[in-house]
Amino acid sequence: MRVAMFGYQTWGHRTLQALLDSDHEVVLVVTHPKSEHAYEKIWDDSVADLAEKHGVPVLLRNRPDDPELLAALRDARPDILVANNWRTWLPPEIFDLPPHGTLNIHDSLLPAYAGFSPIIWALINGEERVGVTAHRMNDGLDAGDILIQRAVPVGPTDTATDLFHRTVDLIAPLVRESLDLIASGQDAGRWLPQDRGRASFFHKRSAEDSRIDWTWPAERLERLVRAQSDPYPNAYAYHRGRRLRIVSAAVSEGRYGGTPGRIFIREGDGVVVVAGADAHTGRHPGLLVRRVRTDDGTEYAAGDWFRTMGGYLTSHP
Repeated sequence: MRVAMFGYQTWGHRTLQALLDSDHEVVLVVTHPKSEHAYEKIWDDSVADLAEKHGVPVLLRNRPDDPELLAALRDARPDILVANNWRTWLPPEIFDLPPHGTLNIHDSLLPAYAGFSPIIWALINGEERVGVTAHRMNDGLDAGDILIQRAVPVGPTDTATDLFHRTVDLIAPLVRESLDLIASGQDAGRWLPQDRGRASFFHKRSAEDSRIDWTWPAERLERLVRAQSDPYPNAYAYHRGRRLRIVSAAVSEGRYGGTPGRIFIREGDGVVVVAGADAHTGRHPGLLVRRVRTDDGTEYAAGDWFRTMGGYLTSHP
């Protein structure tokens, strides 16, 4: 089949590489210009560079809403479009243009976690599995019929970085299998409508979303720290007016009561901070902070930074 691709960052790069390695012909690539957004500078393998290396025509667009792009797509005569991590809405005149429409590759187990940063949100929420979905694009947000899904388990110490690497490795075989099914006609009867009653939608992460709220239970805060693992911007709080990034943490063994955010006691290799909206009951664990990092990049064991107990970690300076 003749394939045109819309994609960006490492997800798009893996998709394009899979297409180039397949028996299908890549006739056009559309990708975004480089971005200064904090999350878009992570996993930023260049789709444009890969396309140019292989002599594939490439167009740079922030939005796909100009006549030149539509004309280029028509001239390329693709049998199918494949999209992965395209960051803006594709209109029907594009996603319905080829005979086989558009196959979108999304890094969640749809219908849950449509939208942005699905792995990070899934980890924060304690999901047991994450994965990748190949589905037909329609005019909803990641809402079209599903062809194939693949999943990996989430372990108790997994970070968002761990899960990124495991899920991004699913892209190439998923793309190849999907296109081979479609090209051979074996996809007929395999497309499953999404249960819209189970759908959930998430926005892009921002600095505000990494701010620690000490009224969250310790279990959720520990997952937030893992979800904001390097190279993502770390979860952070403020100590004596200075921003402090929490690099490593666990749920405390003991139960500690008091006011959320109180720097309370040493336990094992860390320092316990009281957490939870009902922390006053003393029925729940705290967040065992193990390692912290200042804005200048210096990292400390929590016991070296918090030399004495007392005081608070706060959400704002």
